Amino acid sequence: MDGKQRCKWCNLKNARYVEYHDHEWCIPNFDDQYLYEMLILESFQAGLSWECVLNKRDSFRAAYDGFDWNKVAAYDARKLSELASDPRLIRNKRKIAASVNNSRIFKAIVDEYGSFHAYLKTFTHDQILYETDKTTNALSDAISSDLKKRGMTFVGSVIIYSYLQAIGVICSHDKGCFLYHRGE
Repeated sequence: MDGKQRCKWCNLKNARYVEYHDHEWCIPNFDDQYLYEMLILESFQAGLSWECVLNKRDSFRAAYDGFDWNKVAAYDARKLSELASDPRLIRNKRKIAASVNNSRIFKAIVDEYGSFHAYLKTFTHDQILYETDKTTNALSDAISSDLKKRGMTFVGSVIIYSYLQAIGVICSHDKGCFLYHRGE
């Protein structure tokens, strides 16, 4: 490796994981395509490690039509069955059904707010939080609660907190990590 100290969760033996840690995690990216992809992927993490999901990301991208929420929102029972039998994916039928349902709600939010980022800004006020060693906070609680009211599933506060870290709303690099920033 390059000798840089990274967050304790980062498996240095997995180049894909190191790349994600160094060039994606906690870096603000508010493009709706990215916001959607990460929301779907994070919902599959429930009960699993992020490394497991990340290792299947390319397969998810292919199976989910490049994470086109309009296409995914239109998936029918045949497509759900196809996804549930694809060995490249996490084949949890409840998560797969949730991904389609959540896509429909994501689409409705984009239609309502103009973008998913505009929706998130009603909670974040375009601020970046710097905190470590947490799995939930008031922000993840509020967004999770609202998404659940809208009908989304697999969007509990822990999942939403991880999502907010993934998209760069919350920066949580460990204090010893070369990417650590206190937000001062």
